[in-house]
Amino acid sequence: MGSITTTRLSWSVQGHRLLDHIDMEARDGQVVGLLGPNGSGKSTLLRLLAGLRRPDTGDVRIDGTGLHDLGRRVRARRLAVVEQDVTAHHHVTVRQVVELGRTPFRGRFDALTDRDRRIVDAALERTDITARQHRTWHTLSGGERQRAQLARALAQEPREILLDEPTNHLDIRHQLELLDLLTSLDVTCVVALHDLNLAARYCDHLVVLDHGRVAAAGAPEAVLTPDLIETVYGVRVLVDREPTTGTLRITYLAATAAGATATTAPQPDLP
Repeated sequence: MGSITTTRLSWSVQGHRLLDHIDMEARDGQVVGLLGPNGSGKSTLLRLLAGLRRPDTGDVRIDGTGLHDLGRRVRARRLAVVEQDVTAHHHVTVRQVVELGRTPFRGRFDALTDRDRRIVDAALERTDITARQHRTWHTLSGGERQRAQLARALAQEPREILLDEPTNHLDIRHQLELLDLLTSLDVTCVVALHDLNLAARYCDHLVVLDHGRVAAAGAPEAVLTPDLIETVYGVRVLVDREPTTGTLRITYLAATAAGATATTAPQPDLP
């Protein structure tokens, strides 16, 4: 496991500030949820954490070492990324996609070892996609592609995983199975989510973004308050606990006029 921290992280495009002085921490083994409306900066922040963008100011550190001070192979061996929309060649099979997770551990022309194959088999099994491993990419549903991408990340044997809306396209069963799996892994996860109830149930720590700034951060019970949700999302809610499980529960009551005003000029969340 490893920790991920950012200090005064900012990023702009064409003079427009998309992230503004973001301080956050994902401690060893935590599942950290990134929340916020569309355009709040979640995807942009994940790309900075992954090293796909360089910040204008501030830095990202992995176990106290600057992300860009780590070699690309070192980063690839420990940090896995599951993005929302990934394209692949039509004739690539699910298994071939998952085998890409072993690339950082092989020479350019090296064949897969028996150990590599066992790791790929285990990743396919854990994501419930073994039966589809010989299907080609273009025949998969959105949910199956999402699970294949998670299997590829698991095959990487990462210490940290970054996930951008991983429950998109998944049915209810696979949403729960995916998040159950994440919480069972011995890794640090930073995951962007839209569903506040899933965030309350599965995340140890939440970071709420609003127009590129941190609106709140902390444990779900401290962050997911009616006032915060109304301010950031423009929705009145009831927050209580589900009587059977005791899990924090958010019930949506109505959109507010403030929310309608806030969304008239959304901040772009660029790829």
